[in-house]
Amino acid sequence: MKKELLIALITIQALNPVFSQEKSAFDVGEWFKFKMSYSGFLKAGNATLTVKDSKINDKDVYHVVGKGWTTGMIKWFFKVKDRYESYFDKETIMPYRFIRNIDEGGYTKDLEIDFDQTKNLAYINDKKHNKKSVIETRPNIQDMVSTFYYLRNNLDISVLKVGDEVRVDMFFDKENYGFKLQYLGEDTISTDFGDVEALKFRPYVMAGRVFKEEESLTLWVSKDKNKVPLRIKADLAVGSLRADLEAFKGLKHPFKIVVDN
Repeated sequence: MKKELLIALITIQALNPVFSQEKSAFDVGEWFKFKMSYSGFLKAGNATLTVKDSKINDKDVYHVVGKGWTTGMIKWFFKVKDRYESYFDKETIMPYRFIRNIDEGGYTKDLEIDFDQTKNLAYINDKKHNKKSVIETRPNIQDMVSTFYYLRNNLDISVLKVGDEVRVDMFFDKENYGFKLQYLGEDTISTDFGDVEALKFRPYVMAGRVFKEEESLTLWVSKDKNKVPLRIKADLAVGSLRADLEAFKGLKHPFKIVVDN
């Protein structure tokens, strides 16, 4: 299961679209907790996302912290402890700093990336290998975490039609990456909180070692103004992975549950 949990976390952090910026979908204090299962029955781990206040170079920014870890039987033979952090502008949602510190069964990374959004440069500090580098980025580049919040505030669902695709330039590790998301329409799914009206998406991923094919992921987010990530399913090269929202607090808008008449 090497990296499956990590990819699930990245996807959850990166793929949650919503309404336009004047109707912001989130604020400081928002917190999500997800439970993950492998092949539909084996508990695999948990993940959390927390929105905090902070400053970068005297600028007020959002500081989002994402954590993931294995639980139950899996942690005895494959232990995961991941941490992601993003510092991004409160108005533009453009990232200034990104941190990735992971340990997945002995596979480790410790990266800190500072973005110069004016010069379109990424200053990379690879702490594990004690190596620094500078890479040109595309304009208005996003990181893996900020993409999630950027789309929440800038994608207008009201104009999307089934089959439409949305593209965002994202910086992944040390490369520019063209992220693509397809809108699949509306759905109603059963959750721990009741039945919830949802928007359904297909995030495209790189097929190969982990995913069976580019269309291996399916994502559901709440249809309300929060656009809460409710569920994600992934068909892996070996087995499948599912992440479900288990708890939340600090939502900016009411969370809507379907009530039978």
